[in-house]
Amino acid sequence: MPQRHGPDRRTVLRGAAVASGAALAGGAFGVSTAYADTAAAAEPPMYFRADWGARPPSTPIQVLAAPPSFVVVHHTATANSADHSEGHALALSRSIQNFHMDSNGWADAGQQFTISRGGHIMEGRDRAVPAVREGQHCVGSHVANNNSTCVGIENEGTYMDEGPTQALTDSLVSTLAWLCGAYGLNPQEAILGHRDFNATACPGDVLYAMLPDLRNAVTGVMLAQGLEIGTRTVPAQDQPTYPPVPRDEPLREFVHGPGRGADDFTR
Repeated sequence: MPQRHGPDRRTVLRGAAVASGAALAGGAFGVSTAYADTAAAAEPPMYFRADWGARPPSTPIQVLAAPPSFVVVHHTATANSADHSEGHALALSRSIQNFHMDSNGWADAGQQFTISRGGHIMEGRDRAVPAVREGQHCVGSHVANNNSTCVGIENEGTYMDEGPTQALTDSLVSTLAWLCGAYGLNPQEAILGHRDFNATACPGDVLYAMLPDLRNAVTGVMLAQGLEIGTRTVPAQDQPTYPPVPRDEPLREFVHGPGRGADDFTR
């Protein structure tokens, strides 16, 4: 079972999508109207690395004192599995880590967090959760040439033609609200897709089109919790460039665009 911190999952997710009721192709973005008032952003219940049997990183993971400026939404570019079980979710994390370490040659799983189609949230890269709790940034490998400013969430599935499950969407909103609150970020500016930084189809056309509603939902959650919306200004050189999306990007397991670039100092 995952280690639990704070309220149970039903409390955390109740009203996770406060601000939007849009239904998008392939999946309804449902909402609730109530949210428990809390003094700080709730850390959602999740499975930590020990829960899913993570391998140790091949080299120490770097942690920056400065917080990230953006939270980047990805899809895993894998099948839209109908298995929403805990066991499947934990196996997914092991598979991603093995692919990133053994095939890509990275030090560890590239992303900081993973959410399964069953709504299970997993810590990805080593030191990801402690870094958030301390207001620091665990540097990953998921957005080429921008890893020093971006924290990433992998969402299980391929969302070019259909949307994620409601369980995944609820958990994504909770995770985004936690990260934006912990880092003092404005959801309207900080929540972006992988394709905003690199030439990639990630996180898929449908999930990318959901980002405005996700931003609104996260803003609603933060306001309901009494959290201030961040006002930090991001330097021009760190802003996204919105590159064109390639039409022929391959859709292979865990391959969804560049995760490392020449400007990245970690792997």
